[in-house]
Amino acid sequence: MFRKGKMMVVVGSLLMFGTATQVFAQEDMQKQIDAVKAAIPKFAIPMREVGDRFQNMYYAAKGGNWGLAFYMSKYMNGAMNPAKLTKPAEYAEWANFYGKTFEPVNKAIMVQDFKAFEKEYKAVIKNCNECHAGMGYGFIKVKQLKAPADQGIDYAVKSKATDVPK
Repeated sequence: MFRKGKMMVVVGSLLMFGTATQVFAQEDMQKQIDAVKAAIPKFAIPMREVGDRFQNMYYAAKGGNWGLAFYMSKYMNGAMNPAKLTKPAEYAEWANFYGKTFEPVNKAIMVQDFKAFEKEYKAVIKNCNECHAGMGYGFIKVKQLKAPADQGIDYAVKSKATDVPK
């Protein structure tokens, strides 16, 4: 009888130790996940890339480089992917913006209509500034640059939006 009691204490202790070890391992894993998440850009850094690509897109469309315009749009949207993890509420706003508000710009790119593109592009600038103000960032006011953000690209290469690889 004494032996069974001793065995039960040993088994119980091992179970408690195992459970404690598992809890500590889970806490350690969560710390690691939190550290990785903290290292991923939040919203401001990807938004900087969005801004540059948005500016470049205008000069690509103006130069008839519709492939580059669409490429800029595609990767402008992709630049926001880190925010899915780091700022999910703000990312939902971005996804709605890109999927709805920005869609007319993409349509104008696909049909290679600069007049329609320019109209929709300017409407997006207005919408961006309204959104920034509505989210408490009214001090961030988008304006169209007088030259593209990246001077190292030939914006006049003739291309079609459909030239962009999937």
